[in-house]
Amino acid sequence: MFERFTRDARSTVKGAVAEARQTGAATVTEEHLLLSLLALGVLDPLGVDRTAVAADLTAARRRGGMSRADEEALAGLGIDLTEIVSRIEETHGEGALATPAPRRRTLGSSLRSALGRERPAGSAGNHHVPFTEDAKKVLEQSLRIALGRKDNHIGTLHLLLALLSRPGPVSEVLTDHGITYTTAESTLKT
Repeated sequence: MFERFTRDARSTVKGAVAEARQTGAATVTEEHLLLSLLALGVLDPLGVDRTAVAADLTAARRRGGMSRADEEALAGLGIDLTEIVSRIEETHGEGALATPAPRRRTLGSSLRSALGRERPAGSAGNHHVPFTEDAKKVLEQSLRIALGRKDNHIGTLHLLLALLSRPGPVSEVLTDHGITYTTAESTLKT
């Protein structure tokens, strides 16, 4: 499938991996894909404020990735998500729900550590960062969207449309900033 990706779409995927590494995340998420699209300026023609979108993604991450729909559902059960987040942060520190999962140690890193050796020169930051199932589904969905549009390539538009087609905090943040599937499809080129 990756062979169908345009140069910009490949840059987006590589940028998502770089975003994950930079933040110390154990996995590449849908959020990293969106941040990479933002960094590449893909959403600029839509008049998106990159800083505001990034701030809203941070706020969603602070809520543990819960969307507003999740928050409303919990409120219907009498559970105040804001209060829960506040209490967790009082106990565990600000952003406790946003903290990335700790990296798993590999056999190689455990052996190097036990032997008192450092990571081989030039390999720092080049470790494998796997994609979450949701991020993989975005990539698969981008292929379906491209095929449905009868495009013989997968571009950044297809990646954005795939992000918008999946429920959750990423599509919610985009929608809050006026980016819908329809506006993206009609404004951006493939």
